Amino acid sequence: MDRVGDLSLFLRVLDLGSISAAARSLDLSVAVASQRLKRLERDLGVRLLHRTTRQLHATPEGAALAAQGRSLVEDLEALTSGLRQAGTEVSGTLRVTMSASFGRQYISPLLPEFLARHPRVKLSVNLNDQMQDLVASGFDLAIRIGALDDSGLVARRLASNRRVLCASPAYLEQHGRPRTPAELATHDCLLLVGSQGRQDVWRFTDPAGLELTQRVHGRFESNLGELLRDAVLAGLGIALHSVWHVHDDLRSGRLQVVLPDYSIAETGIHAVMPQRRLVPPRVRAFVDFLAERFGDHPPWEM
Repeated sequence: MDRVGDLSLFLRVLDLGSISAAARSLDLSVAVASQRLKRLERDLGVRLLHRTTRQLHATPEGAALAAQGRSLVEDLEALTSGLRQAGTEVSGTLRVTMSASFGRQYISPLLPEFLARHPRVKLSVNLNDQMQDLVASGFDLAIRIGALDDSGLVARRLASNRRVLCASPAYLEQHGRPRTPAELATHDCLLLVGSQGRQDVWRFTDPAGLELTQRVHGRFESNLGELLRDAVLAGLGIALHSVWHVHDDLRSGRLQVVLPDYSIAETGIHAVMPQRRLVPPRVRAFVDFLAERFGDHPPWEM
C-alpha cells in the first residue's frame, strides 16, 4: 500500500475541508480518494475523520496523525525533490580514487578549474596505487592505468598509455646500450611489483612486426613507480615506464630511451565506474572534463 500517498491525501482533505476538493487537487476521482482514506483507516485500525453531510472533522486519532505525519511527509517531499534535482544538477560529493603519481602530476592541477565550473560539487580524492573495490569502498569513480581486468565495471578511455624503456646517460655510458631485447639479460633492470606479482617479463614488437619476450632481472624492485623513477635517474638500471611519468626527464635528457626501434604495447588510462543504470551528473561531468583536458594529445605527449 502507498501509505505515504494515502497520508498525503488525508492531510490534503484536512487542509481543503472536503474529500472532493482534495481529490480534484490530486487529479483523483472522489470514489478513489474515498477508498484510499478508508484503506488508511483500516490499515491503522482507527477512525481518522468524522463525516457529516456538510463537514469533515479529524478525530483525536486523526489530529494526532496529522500533527506528527505532516512533518514526515514534508521531509520526504523535500528529500525526493532534492534527489530529483541532484539527478539533473552537477552537485553532491564526488568520491574518486587514482594512482598517487598520476593523480599528483596530472589530475591535481586540474581540480581547481573543475571546482570553479561546478560550485555545488565537493571532492573527496583518494591517492592510492592499490586497486580499490569501488562498490565496497564507496567510490564513484577510479582513474586506472594499464590493462583492465574483466569486471562488472564501466570504463571510458581518457588517453593512451604509451610506455618506453629508459635509462640515465651515466648508466648507459658505464654499462653500454643494449641493441636487442635479448641483451637486456645482461643489464640491471628495475622491476615493478604489482597486484599480479613481479613484472619481470617484458614484451616487444621488433621492426618487422615479430613479437618478442624477454625475462629480465636486477637488484632493485618496488611496488611504487616513484621509487623506480628515482632509481633510474640515479643510474641504477633500465626501467620500463609510462611516458607520462618520465616525459620531463626524457625532454631534459636526464633519461634516454632504450631500444627505440622495439615497440611496447600501449595500454590505456581509463575512468572506471560501478555498473549503474543512472550515472550521477557529478561523475559524468568529471569524466567529460578529464576527457576534454587530455583529449587526443595529452600533455605528456606534446
